[in-house]
Amino acid sequence: MTHTDTPWRATILTLYPEMFPGPLGISLSGDALTRGTWSLEARNIREHGLGRHRAVDDTPAGGGAGMVLRCDVLAAAIDAASPPDDPRPRLLMSPRGRPLTQARVRTLAEGPGALIVCGRFEGVDERVIAGRGLEEVSIGDYVLSGGEIAALVVLDACVRLLPGVMGKVQSGIEESFEGGLLEYPHYTRPRDWEGRAIPDVLSGGNHAAIARWRREQAERLTAERRPDLDGAGQAASRSITGPSRS
Repeated sequence: MTHTDTPWRATILTLYPEMFPGPLGISLSGDALTRGTWSLEARNIREHGLGRHRAVDDTPAGGGAGMVLRCDVLAAAIDAASPPDDPRPRLLMSPRGRPLTQARVRTLAEGPGALIVCGRFEGVDERVIAGRGLEEVSIGDYVLSGGEIAALVVLDACVRLLPGVMGKVQSGIEESFEGGLLEYPHYTRPRDWEGRAIPDVLSGGNHAAIARWRREQAERLTAERRPDLDGAGQAASRSITGPSRS
């Protein structure tokens, strides 16, 4: 799908819609939002709350600390924002979700957009997760006060990949996690700084040598810092058999 005719569409369900667009309203994402490359709608879950006080939560079944977001309230908010024929995936930001990866981000960016639910309190009633087909997504092994900051992370990662947002398409290809590797080191002027010089290979004009050096550096950094990534195994095998030559 292309985004030339239809903007990439994000809908956020939150108790704090005023948190959006936040930092996404400036820089590249903000410019793209102004141009209509993507759209953002933040909807207040409390509009579907119960009673005079628009209650959205209740005590956890079985006892325990905190409160739980009600399934009937959240389902009503989802149904109002995303009809059955809405092709967009429904995401729930949750520390127990599958870790967000660059591959998943790229898939999301190539689609029509996303509906993102921002949890609060102790969590969300399990029944609405199953009943509305929510995909739980985590941005890391830690707990935030709510899903809003995590949703901003997902949106930023997706929007920057939309056609026309970044100046050069290559910028989105040669970076960390593309190809299962961390990104190689970067340098710019001055050539010498505090006794540290730019590696000679980057100034020699030999593009094949530069590409080889960058690949070797990416493999080295990945093996040292993120051995869990897909590219780390390739780096380890090359260290045994020797670097390949093109």
